[in-house]
Amino acid sequence: MAQPTPGQIKQWQARMPAAFGVSPATRALRWVGGLAALAWFVFLLWWFQITPLRLWNGLSGLGTIIVLMIPPSPGALWLDILKGIAESVAMAFLGTFIAALIAVPLGFLGAGNVVVNTLAHFSIRRVFDGFRGVDQLIWALAYVRAVGLGPLAGVLAIATADIAVLAKLYAEAIENAERRQAEGIDAVGGSKLLRTRFGLLPQVLPVMIAQALYFLESNTRSASVLGIVGAGGIGLAIAERIKIRAWDEVAFIIILMLVTVALIDQLSARIRRRLIGGREALTPR
Repeated sequence: MAQPTPGQIKQWQARMPAAFGVSPATRALRWVGGLAALAWFVFLLWWFQITPLRLWNGLSGLGTIIVLMIPPSPGALWLDILKGIAESVAMAFLGTFIAALIAVPLGFLGAGNVVVNTLAHFSIRRVFDGFRGVDQLIWALAYVRAVGLGPLAGVLAIATADIAVLAKLYAEAIENAERRQAEGIDAVGGSKLLRTRFGLLPQVLPVMIAQALYFLESNTRSASVLGIVGAGGIGLAIAERIKIRAWDEVAFIIILMLVTVALIDQLSARIRRRLIGGREALTPR
C-alpha cells in the first residue's frame, strides 16, 4: 500500500481537522472552561462556608447520633407509629391515583400527534413545566393553610405536584406510540375520538400504569416528609422524636419505612413486569 504524500496529508488535515487531533483553539477553550468550573466550585465552597473543620464536626455529630440509634426501639407509642406508616402509604396511593387519573387526558392534550396546533401544544407543555417547578413540600405548606392540618393536605400536595410530571411523561409516551394502528382507524373512517381510544390508548396504557407505579413508590417516601409540615403521615412522629432526641425510636421508624418501601417496590415491580411483558407479547414481530 502506497504511503500518502505530505501534500495529501495536508489536504486531509484541511478537510477533516478534528481527525488529526485537537486544535490549539479548542484546547485553550477546554482549559478556560475547566478553570472556570474549578473557580465556580471554589466560590460555592466559600459562599456556603464549607470547610474541612465543619465537615469533620458534622460527621462526628452524625456518628454520635448513629450510636444513640442502636438498638432501635418502638417506644411506648408504637401503635401510633404503625398508624402513621399506614397513613403515609394511604396518602401516597390516593395522591398518585388522583394525579394519574387527571394526567391521562392532559397527556393526550400535550401530545404533538394528538393536538397538532403548534401554539396550543407549546402552551400546554409550558403549563406542565410551570407546575413541575413547584416542589411537593411547597404545595403541602399551601394546602395546610388552605384545608388545615392532616392527611388531606398531603394527598392534595402529592396529587398537585405529580399531575404535570405524569402528564408530560404520558404525552411523550403517546408521541412515541406506533402510528400504524391510528392510521388504520383513520383509513376506515374513524373519528379522532375513536383514533385516540383504539389506536393510541391501548399502546400507551401499560406504560402509563407502570409510570404511575413508579410514582407510588416515590410518593411513599415523600409522604413521610410531608408530615413534618403538618400534612399527615409519619413525618410528624419523626419530627417529634427528633425534638426530644429519642434517636432509638427514630431508627425504628426509619427501618419500618425502609421495609414498607421495599415491599411496595417488590409489588409494583411484579405488576410492571407483567404489564410490560404482556404488552411485548401482544406486539407483532
